[in-house]
Amino acid sequence: MHPAKSVIFFTTASGAGYGLLFWLGLYGSLGLLPAGAWFAVVGFGLALILVTAGLISSTFHLGHPERAWRALSQWRSSWLSREGVAAIVTYVPAGLYGLAWLIVGSGTGWMVILGLLTALACVATVICTSMIYGSLKAIPAWHTGWTPAAYLVFAAMSGAVLLSLLGHLWRLPTVLVTDITALVAIAAGALVKFGYWHAIARAAPTSTAESATGLGTAATATRGKVRLIDPPHTMDNYLLTEMGYRVARKHATVLRDIVWAAAFVLPLGCVFVALLAAGVGGMVFATLAVLSMAVGLAIERWLFFAEAKHVVTLYYGESAA
Repeated sequence: MHPAKSVIFFTTASGAGYGLLFWLGLYGSLGLLPAGAWFAVVGFGLALILVTAGLISSTFHLGHPERAWRALSQWRSSWLSREGVAAIVTYVPAGLYGLAWLIVGSGTGWMVILGLLTALACVATVICTSMIYGSLKAIPAWHTGWTPAAYLVFAAMSGAVLLSLLGHLWRLPTVLVTDITALVAIAAGALVKFGYWHAIARAAPTSTAESATGLGTAATATRGKVRLIDPPHTMDNYLLTEMGYRVARKHATVLRDIVWAAAFVLPLGCVFVALLAAGVGGMVFATLAVLSMAVGLAIERWLFFAEAKHVVTLYYGESAA
């Protein structure tokens, strides 16, 4: 599939924003975060900016962005519509919770309920986002349980690393909790990514050129494998541009190595050093963890799109999908 920059930014930025909102809602309800107004302003401001910027960028890939609001009416059948509705709904508890935190402080009385509602709404929105891709049977690499698992874990992972940075900037007494949360989330993200790549590498093709053309039945098996003699079109069309994207195997291998280093190994090491360090040192390494993860997740998401094959490519020379 063609890896559109707007969609890559949408899924990574909004995922990090929802991840940070989730941890603010959960740990704020448990009283593990400070009640200070500035922490609320920066924490919720950063999360909502990432979420909003991601949602806005998602409309850039549409042919008519001005009609994006119409998608909200199809929530009964479309995961894209459900994601839009869930994203809008999430603003309500998140906004109220952030405002109340700013005025009253975290972890007090009814605010616990608002915090938990915010966390649950973030989970629901990320699930809807993941199912936009996970529900597509025509793209076997996405139509797997690993897709929603990856979106959820990566959102929690990037949000936890951002919260770790905030913990060091504010020198929270609970910074040990936020750092350990980030370390566990990064380890979980690495396991899920390994599981996803391992699963799609071992998965048998769901469709082949033979099954797509109907020439692979037992009665015609003696005719051999189906080969493309002439392309269906003399020039590139929409299908080839959007769904026939190819990435060279050696390039994909190099990019996967970069993902392992930038999204998992370096952030894990930086957060661990930040956990041991104090003062400015902790802030510096927590910042490096955020920057490294941002680069790693952007490349990971690019590969998520670029390596996926749509079954329509079977009519354009692919032997299996």
